[in-house]
Order: sequence, then C-alpha cells, then structure tokens
Amino acid sequence: MPTQDGQPSFVLVRPQMGENIGAAARAMWNFGLDRMRVVAPRDGWPNQKAVAMASGAGRLLDEAQLCDTTAEALEGCHFVFATTARARGLTKPVYSPESAMAEAAERIAGDQKVAVLFGPERAGLENEDIARANAIINVPVNPDFPSLNLAQCVLLTGYEWRRASVEVQARRDELAGSSWAEHAEVEALARHYEERLEEAGFFFPEHKAEGMKVNLRNMWSRLPLTRADAQMLHGMMRQMVRWKNRG
Repeated sequence: MPTQDGQPSFVLVRPQMGENIGAAARAMWNFGLDRMRVVAPRDGWPNQKAVAMASGAGRLLDEAQLCDTTAEALEGCHFVFATTARARGLTKPVYSPESAMAEAAERIAGDQKVAVLFGPERAGLENEDIARANAIINVPVNPDFPSLNLAQCVLLTGYEWRRASVEVQARRDELAGSSWAEHAEVEALARHYEERLEEAGFFFPEHKAEGMKVNLRNMWSRLPLTRADAQMLHGMMRQMVRWKNRG
C-alpha cells in the first residue's frame, strides 16, 4: 500500500524512456516531492539512463515503487488525478493544474492519500487508466500542439503543488546586505542635494524654484532607496563638489 507524508504520489504509467523518468525525478525533487511510482516501464527497472538524468535526485529512483499495473500503483489512495489533454469521451471533473494541486493539498491535510497519473510519452494515458481517476488535470496549452513532454508535465504539476503547499512570496526584494533607508536618511539626502544644487544655481528662474524643490523632494520619496544607495549618492555629490573646487 502506498505511503504518503504530506504530499501526493506521482505515478508514471508505462514510461518509455529512462531519460524522461530521470528528468521527472529531478523535476519532482525541485519542488520537494519524492513519492514516485513507476508502472511497467518499457525499458525495465532499474534504469541507468534514468539514474544519469536524475542527477542529484537519484534517491527518488532508489525509493520509487515499481508496479505492474496502474491499479496496483493506486492501492490505498483516496483521490486520483489523471493528467491528459483530452477527456476522450469520459465524464470527469476537469481541473487546471493550479486548482488540482490546491484540491490535493486540502485533501492531504484531511488525511487523504492523493495520486497524480502521468501517461507514457507516445500517446499519454489510455482510457483504461483515466477511468480509474476521480478527476482530470488539463493544462491550458496551445490546442494546435497540446502534447507535453513527460518531465515537463511533472515539473508544471510539481510547481503548482509547491505553490499550493508552501507560502510563496509573489515578490521580494534582494537587498544585497543592505537595508531600506529610513525617512530621516532620505530627508538628509534630499537636503544635501538641495543645498548643493542651490549653490550651483540650479533652481532657476527664481519664481519656479520652490516648485522645483518640491518635485525634487517628491522624486527622492518615490525612489526605493537602501542605506547603501543613500551613502553612494551622498558620496557622488561630495565628489562632484570637490572636483569643481579643484578647478
């Protein structure tokens, strides 16, 4: 009976090329997945080409469960998704990869075992396999070229699993060892530039000077400055003043 520790099992049904099995293992491990089941691989098992392609994810292959049939691979599972480009006349709920993995995360949190079926490279899953699934995962691909490589499909599904199961920041800032400049630091920078530009006669004509100063201050407040940025800008202005005075 398949075991499951907080993640879905990925079931490769009759995969044909060892390289694709290895690439699928690598894609799974990229997103923290390590429950692989392999059903009747064409070129036998274990497969050295799979090991070579898996690179640092070889342990997934070592621990992969080898099964003779799809039914055997799904023993103990409560809910099964089948990845396919078309339903082939079978009535099934159809999920996007994103919604499928959100559903998987919810079911697994409720102590259910979930599996995802991936078909062989040549033609995908057969109706006999899809009939065993509770739902279909359908990727919104180009309808004129809907076929996905096995490892690509595993990668895409694994990515959506990661998004559903781990808090992913939509955006973050890499500050490279610095930190954001505080208001007082930005104020000091604005004052430094305003004073030096005043000395240089930048704020001209006189009747526009106050508006120019306000716009300059507004520019500084809009910029996402780090402390390192502020220090560099101070240094730039000091150097330009020193250079001018040397003349």
